[in-house]
Amino acid sequence: MASAPQPQLPLFYKDLLPLNSRDHKDWKAGSFENADFLASTHAIPLTVDEFVDAQRNYPIVFTAGENPLPIALMGLNEGVNTFIDESGKLEAGVYVPAYIRRYPFILAKLQKDSDDMSLCFDPSAGVIGKDKEGNALFEDGGEPTEYTKQVLDFCQKFEEAGQRTRQLLEELKKLDLLMDGEIAITRSDQPDTPFVYRGFRMVDEKKLRELPAETVEQLNKNGILMIIHAHLFSLNLMRAIFERQSAQGKVPEPNANAPAPATN
Repeated sequence: MASAPQPQLPLFYKDLLPLNSRDHKDWKAGSFENADFLASTHAIPLTVDEFVDAQRNYPIVFTAGENPLPIALMGLNEGVNTFIDESGKLEAGVYVPAYIRRYPFILAKLQKDSDDMSLCFDPSAGVIGKDKEGNALFEDGGEPTEYTKQVLDFCQKFEEAGQRTRQLLEELKKLDLLMDGEIAITRSDQPDTPFVYRGFRMVDEKKLRELPAETVEQLNKNGILMIIHAHLFSLNLMRAIFERQSAQGKVPEPNANAPAPATN
């Protein structure tokens, strides 16, 4: 079974295999017993379709660099995820980004000169195999099961949401609405030494307010204004995430920290 081409694998993925009825006809997909694969990840890729749901639990910011991407912050520092408990379980009741729910499956290009994408999976995840308990991937005749069809549909919808996300970023760049972000949080026991977080981008509220009325109206009509507001509202959760880290004993020394939220 040949692995798919993988010059740089996305976040979480350590290997990729194309799913096919020849090699995986009697394989099954089980479920994760815990979220260990997520435990040391503080920033999760997000699509525009998820902003309204995600902003209830996580600050939503954009990565730095030429091609910024939206991410949900589950922690403010590298290696810190405040939503994973001591048993490795993801906290109940919080929104789970589609990027997490998709794993260990993914749509990937198998040929560099082709835009065709195939359903692949990460064999290192340990939940897909011949000896696993769970959902069968193929029928006896080699046809994909209903479960596999649902997985493929989910991955396709994720890719479509990714296209809409890129369109949003193009619009934000065209209007020059993104600025370098910085937040300083002061703890009561260290009032003179703020914790300063940088390394991300955010919408510039001043520039947003100064947009022409017709531009704002267009942003409202195409749904972008609602997405921007969800992002801005979510920034109020920065302190909440900091307090979660503090309560869990995961806050580093003041000014020695930067979120550096970067994803593949």
